[in-house]
Amino acid sequence: MNLAQFDTVCQRFPGAALAIQWGGSRVYKVGGKMFALGNRDAGVPYCVFKTTPIAYEMLLDQGLATRAPYLPRGFCVKIGDPDALPDDDLAGYFEQSYRIVAGSLPKLTRKSLGLG
Repeated sequence: MNLAQFDTVCQRFPGAALAIQWGGSRVYKVGGKMFALGNRDAGVPYCVFKTTPIAYEMLLDQGLATRAPYLPRGFCVKIGDPDALPDDDLAGYFEQSYRIVAGSLPKLTRKSLGLG
């Protein structure tokens, strides 16, 4: 998945906001909390996202992901080669991450973002 596809997927979620942080990484947030990070400008492409405990273990066990550095909690993974997974699978993981993060926001924050 290239960065344009990454942006297209992440921007479609209600309340999603892009921030350029940490040396050019494209960080998508909802309610100020990160749900996906993509970077191809650092010489080594990668993406980071939150996932469920089951998906976390599966991705680690299959060698498709590592624990996300600097994010030791919350089942965050780092995919070292975003092209190792089909684009549809990655898009599904980004959506899952968005739902996890959006669902953890306070009720008033969700309401202000139009998330119900």
